[in-house]
Amino acid sequence: MADPEEEKKTARKEAASKKASKAPRAPRKKAAAPEKETKAKKEKVVPSVKPGQVHVYSIEGDVVKSVDLPPVFRSEIRPDLIRRAVTAYQANRRQPYGPAPGAGMRHSVRWSGKGHGVSRVPRIRGTMIGAQAPGTVGGRRGHPPRVDTVWTKKVNVHERHLARNAALAAIRDPILVASRGHRFREDLTLPVVVEDRLETLEPDGGRTREGLAILDHLGLGLDVDRAKEGRHVRAGRGKMRGRRYRQPRSLLVVAKETDKVRRLFGNLPGVDVVSPGGLNAEILAPGGAPGRLTVFTEGALESLRGWQP
Repeated sequence: MADPEEEKKTARKEAASKKASKAPRAPRKKAAAPEKETKAKKEKVVPSVKPGQVHVYSIEGDVVKSVDLPPVFRSEIRPDLIRRAVTAYQANRRQPYGPAPGAGMRHSVRWSGKGHGVSRVPRIRGTMIGAQAPGTVGGRRGHPPRVDTVWTKKVNVHERHLARNAALAAIRDPILVASRGHRFREDLTLPVVVEDRLETLEPDGGRTREGLAILDHLGLGLDVDRAKEGRHVRAGRGKMRGRRYRQPRSLLVVAKETDKVRRLFGNLPGVDVVSPGGLNAEILAPGGAPGRLTVFTEGALESLRGWQP
């Protein structure tokens, strides 16, 4: 007979072997999958600027450095002075006009006098056809415009300078610029300052195409599209007098070498190119509404250092 203790030992060994076979195996570690290359470019981190500073951008749209704005940009924003100066600029460009002295008066007329049962209207001799009076066919106008009317408006030199400085201070306010309808990238510092390479650029292909590409890099191409889409036929009689279309104003480019810069942006709808000496309240705030989207070259911005606020 087998020893009972031997049987117990063999039974324990069989039970232990069964438990080991039923125990779950540890999962194998999978090899690390290779990282997938993403085509999306990493977002550029735009450095912050201190109050009173703006970024200087390259023509590719990258931030080169930061510079302090001239003191004139700290002027008080005076919408009332800006509106007055712009109205004076527009009024002083009006050309006096009026009819010729003999218009409607080239008739041989007579008045038959009272007591004949007809109205007191000058009539062509030998007929009953009225002429020369304002209410007759071919007669003169009743109250025509006069060439000696004075349309000009006077604004003091000091007030003109204050209006210009106020319009300059307004172009750095994103809220005022956006309220005029301009479209621009949110992370841009206003006014937009570009390196001086813009004034010496020699495009390889079309100049206007190259200028539009630069504006796209800077995030300003949307505003040119807005001006292009907003061109419409003028309402009223002006469409028959050489003023058929109304064109919205887009951005203003201020540069020292305007001839070369105008070749890039001069043909874009609504874009104006001026030198620092040509700045005034009307071109900085068309229609009297302050906050025009403006681009300065670095040299043009430096030329404003001597202007007093």
